[in-house]
Amino acid sequence: MDGNLRRRRFLQSASALGLGAGLGSSMGLGSLRSARAEDLKVGPDAVQFRPEIEPVVRWIEETPRDRALETAIAHLKEGLSYRDLMAGLFLAGIRNIKPHPVGFKFHAVMVINSAHLLGQTASTSDRLLPLLWALDTFKNSQAQDIKEGDWTLGKVDEARLPKPGKARAEFIRAMEAWDSEAADTAVAALARTSGAAETMEPIWRMAVRDQRNIGHKPIFAAQSWRTLQAIGWQHAEPVLRSLAFGLLDLHGDSRHVAVGPYEANLENAGKVRDDWQGGKPDPSATRSLLEVMRQATPEDASAEAVKLLNQGVAANSLWDAVVLSGSEILMRSPGILAIHAVTSANALHFIYGASGDETTRRLALLQAVGWQPMFRGRIKPGEGPTIDDLSSLKREVAKGDDAVGEIFEAINDGPEGRGKAAGKTVAYLEQGGSSDLIFAAARRMIFHKGRDSHDYKFGAASWEECELASDPKWRAPLAAAMMFNLPGAKTEDSPLMNRARAAVATVLG
Repeated sequence: MDGNLRRRRFLQSASALGLGAGLGSSMGLGSLRSARAEDLKVGPDAVQFRPEIEPVVRWIEETPRDRALETAIAHLKEGLSYRDLMAGLFLAGIRNIKPHPVGFKFHAVMVINSAHLLGQTASTSDRLLPLLWALDTFKNSQAQDIKEGDWTLGKVDEARLPKPGKARAEFIRAMEAWDSEAADTAVAALARTSGAAETMEPIWRMAVRDQRNIGHKPIFAAQSWRTLQAIGWQHAEPVLRSLAFGLLDLHGDSRHVAVGPYEANLENAGKVRDDWQGGKPDPSATRSLLEVMRQATPEDASAEAVKLLNQGVAANSLWDAVVLSGSEILMRSPGILAIHAVTSANALHFIYGASGDETTRRLALLQAVGWQPMFRGRIKPGEGPTIDDLSSLKREVAKGDDAVGEIFEAINDGPEGRGKAAGKTVAYLEQGGSSDLIFAAARRMIFHKGRDSHDYKFGAASWEECELASDPKWRAPLAAAMMFNLPGAKTEDSPLMNRARAAVATVLG
């Protein structure tokens, strides 16, 4: 084969799979086609993106759903980079899908980072699959949005932008007043005049306050920041405008107040001792807080967390309890609400780590504790084993790595299948099995069989929390709990992903 041809094919494959970030722009990792004037034109009232990404957004918007996958593959073969495809797809959702409510069709936006995270840990042949799945999801959500009124993110009102020195204060005022128009101009000014971390601090605070939309507000905030870290902060302004609008969604409620224990936790945050971050790990405190969250009100559970922090318990031990609680709810009552007991905890956990503000970090933890009883109260989970004692679930499992296949086959074994798979997971890990192999299999199940945004969101969030558990003994029960939502080995493959795998094979050659 000619050397130049081999090099060109390598670069095309590397570009498509996000492997060429360090190779330099001179090697063709951007779009090979120069943007034409007509590619940059949008409606007179719609927000316009940066000129290097607007053409990508346009073809994503305008390509019919039944041709979107093949069109994306064609652009990748021409030199479109993975990063630009991801950016274009995310921004297409930002412009075209209304973040009211924060959920439902808007999952096309919130799922992008989850798809990206799962893809980045996959084999080269699978790395593109989640992004292609997300492209199809966007096209479906775009069609729904058109049916519901065809909302579009408009241009910012430049005449109403606050002065740079006043943008932060005006944003906080507008958000506290639930004033979406003032928040829109204030967050635009904040994004233009402040650094990324400084811009996000008041946004983090507003993201943790309201449990409406079953926790989607902190999920939207965390996913926005994480996606921007992958595609570039230069795209932040329209994203943060959409985010601010979403954080103010009342979900049909006439009350301009936060749902949940936010006001109580604002007071609680001030009661936490100054040196709270120097606490000691305490597994018994994890168990005791978990038991409190099973029975207490949101306010009482949050107050118990303050008590434990002031007794010198490490915050990470309390985070373990939060994640165990969400996973236990899922085990006992699998379904969409229970999934969000896990994914919202993951988002609040991320905000806790991302924020540099002491009060916001305390609030993220206290809200996470307080929201778990809210989920329990709404779901009313059934009887079953407690996640901190899964001995009754344990099942025999094959020795060695063959056990992983056995685990995922068990998921489909009738009404008791998921419990069997969870028990086999515990047994496999207790005999020294590899958690990485379980996740690799879970990821492959999602890529081949997943049909819903929550397959991706839950998969990414739950595994991240497994790895973040401060006490290693919690990783086995957290991995076991995942089996109550993951697709099984006998679940039918997604026809869309069969098409996607065939198309990706043409990129790799």
